Amino acid sequence: MAQSNYELLRFEQIGGSFRVAATGENNCSLSSYNRRDFYKISLILSGGGELFYANRNIKFDQPALIFTNPMVPYSWADNPEINVTGYFCVFTESFLLEGGRMESLKDSSLFKPGGDPLYLLNPAQTEYLKGIFMRMREEADSEYIYKHELIRNQVQLIIHEAIKMEPAVAYAAPKNAASRITQLFLTLLERQFPVDPPQFTLQFKKAGEYADQLAVHVNHLNAAVQEITGKSTTTHINERILAEAKSLLKHTDMSVADIAYSLGFEYASYFNSFFRKHAGITPLAARKEVKI
Repeated sequence: MAQSNYELLRFEQIGGSFRVAATGENNCSLSSYNRRDFYKISLILSGGGELFYANRNIKFDQPALIFTNPMVPYSWADNPEINVTGYFCVFTESFLLEGGRMESLKDSSLFKPGGDPLYLLNPAQTEYLKGIFMRMREEADSEYIYKHELIRNQVQLIIHEAIKMEPAVAYAAPKNAASRITQLFLTLLERQFPVDPPQFTLQFKKAGEYADQLAVHVNHLNAAVQEITGKSTTTHINERILAEAKSLLKHTDMSVADIAYSLGFEYASYFNSFFRKHAGITPLAARKEVKI
């Protein structure tokens, strides 16, 4: 199965916060792309395929507009018989909020967990949206001093066009639902790491928080993870936090308090108790062992 970032063949970047690309052009690298930062809007013009998003999947074979956010894992499978063509843009929330007119993307109907990310397009909508993406690419190449604001407006036009549409609703539960939900959980868990304070700190520590992001009931998530892995959701979370804590203690000079903060603990004493419970020693003792 192809990953969600199907081949990026060209991109333009504005201040590290916006990129727009199309298929069928020169190869490029997205080495600085960080899925924890970027939202994505994809315009599929031809080819279709299948989108796997949270605990749902949808097949389509007509033009579509797809909205994905950095906190809900998703993947994309192309139609192997037809080449996929289209455009997409990726951007940070701050890029849009600079205009002062957008609600938080995390709460918007298009990007929030449990929302409907895919919109099927008629010919008129397809041409209209294609024109917007083409103009964004042209502006990204231009020297126009206000191109950031202009591109922001164009992204907002896409968003408002989608809000007027009815989302595709023909979602199906995958046959291997427990396996897929488990993989999505593990992907989202791993996506929290490595922490990189102060910009990136652990956002989700509880099973319920992961369930909210995946738009499933926490009991459903717990049952799926237990069935597939033989471990509870909480065990996976605690083991990954502990592994990150050990790595930070071993490979950085961060204080225990800073490590506690980066891993989502309100107080260092809470982190000390967690570490002692799961590692059998205190964080300071673990750091001393490394230095011996």
